[in-house]
Amino acid sequence: VDLPTLYSFSPSICLKTSQTMRFASTALALASGISITNAFGLKYAATRQSFLSSTRPPRSQLSMVLEKPKEKTKVKKLAKIEELKTKCDYLKAPLLEEMKNEEIFVSKDAMQILKYHGSYQQSDREVRGKGKDYQFMLRLKQPAGEISPELFRLLDDLSRDMGQGDLRATTRMCFQLHGVRKGNLKTVVRSIMDIGGSTVGACGDISRNVMTSPAPFVSPEYQHAREWSKVFAQLFRPMTDAFSQIWCDGEKVATVETWAKEVEHLNVDEAMYYDNGRGVVLDDPVEPLYGTRYLPKKFKIGITVPGDNSLDIYINDIGLVVICDDNGELQGFNVMVGGGLGRTHNKEETFARACDHLGYVAKEDVMEAMKAILATQRDHGNRDVRTNARFKYLVHTLGIDKLRRLVESYYGKPIEPWKPIKDWKYNDWMGWWEQGDGKLFYGLHIDNGRVKDEGDFRLKTALRVLVDKYDMRMNMSPTQSIILCDIDPKDKADVEQILKDHGILSLEEVDPLARLSMSCPALPLCGLAMTEAERIMPSYIERMRALLVKMNINEEEILMRYEILTFCIILIH
Repeated sequence: VDLPTLYSFSPSICLKTSQTMRFASTALALASGISITNAFGLKYAATRQSFLSSTRPPRSQLSMVLEKPKEKTKVKKLAKIEELKTKCDYLKAPLLEEMKNEEIFVSKDAMQILKYHGSYQQSDREVRGKGKDYQFMLRLKQPAGEISPELFRLLDDLSRDMGQGDLRATTRMCFQLHGVRKGNLKTVVRSIMDIGGSTVGACGDISRNVMTSPAPFVSPEYQHAREWSKVFAQLFRPMTDAFSQIWCDGEKVATVETWAKEVEHLNVDEAMYYDNGRGVVLDDPVEPLYGTRYLPKKFKIGITVPGDNSLDIYINDIGLVVICDDNGELQGFNVMVGGGLGRTHNKEETFARACDHLGYVAKEDVMEAMKAILATQRDHGNRDVRTNARFKYLVHTLGIDKLRRLVESYYGKPIEPWKPIKDWKYNDWMGWWEQGDGKLFYGLHIDNGRVKDEGDFRLKTALRVLVDKYDMRMNMSPTQSIILCDIDPKDKADVEQILKDHGILSLEEVDPLARLSMSCPALPLCGLAMTEAERIMPSYIERMRALLVKMNINEEEILMRYEILTFCIILIH
């Protein structure tokens, strides 16, 4: 039997697939003692013409015989959250339509998009047997934690009229408003935007609230830190019109964010859109830095002055330290990357991590360098495994040297070495301090950040009295507390008396354990909570104090963080 005979018996063997052809030829060679090469090469070549002329198959069938079949390209399936971001029309769908219906809740997809607008859908887990009690938590985004008198008055009114009656100070230096019903959510957000506040980007996979030291010192270093926290907030703001479409019916709000006006002279928008041709700026009509999928996960930035570690600078995705000359003129920034305390219970591949030193960047280049770092995480961060999506895992995987080279490939120039600075010191800035301009500020400790009126303890009312009487502005603190700013020395005694009359303890009366403790809200509203935190913290402090007294170590300073995942982190210093 030779190939022509085989073809004459069953030409369909050759016409079906080239794989069948190779199999038949190989079998024939083995049976006749001809080498595989000769059988499939010489014999096939010698009879090819007669075969083609006798069968005359269509051209498409010939290509199946003569060409190697193309391998199917496997299309990588996006993670569910990434697919949602791709289809959400720049943070609109499905939230835009769902906010128009009469339901008291939003769908799971809308709930994910809602986070970018600064809100979480929650339900009271203690009344689940009676049906879910849907409500919304709203988180503000105020760079440097600055709260104007007008904003506090509004939040006080909104919490009373449309919330659960209290406010909560957060560890990222802003307020949260709890207990808002869906029907009131639009009014609350619009009201905040109309006076220059914002909730945009307080949550979600974008740059979060930019922090700095809460101390309102007027020295050049501290002023630079506050100013540039607003610059970076403006540089990395989302550009979609989803916020005005959903909350303001497409209309312009009464005013732009207060901080945007303060940094207009630094041409932040021009810097955002500047394209160095290295892939930092995307070819996207809406989001030049984020694109349709935004970032793999949240992105946190902090900025401080040398020596002041009141905001735990090493736990941010990017930490910056202002570098000034002897006259207080800003020269540039030391930059660190890859920090974060979050981890997932019982998953060893997740872990807490402190920042590595990336290097130094001159002030005229810092916006481009920051864009390069964000683009590095945007393009190379882990979008497949969400528990490993934070920037710290990319830094850990590559190592700081490879990460630096990757950032430089976007940046377009070498990053200079880290500048030596003074040693770090922790200070919560509680109590009385001089600002440096003849005024005072007072750090007011708040247990677990909860601003409320409860019995004889009337903190919320006391703050409203101070704001109304002195038109007092506030700085939020990373320790869930508040700093009262710009106090005239002659008013110090009156401020203390107002606080005392409303049941607020002086700093000397606060247990140091309470002063150094923080907890998250946890049960009953947090959907991630596995246990109590805020509600159990006071009794936990009492038990800890009794134990320290019993063990004769009552003078030890212990910093406590009560988390939602059934464990408490305790650091002794």
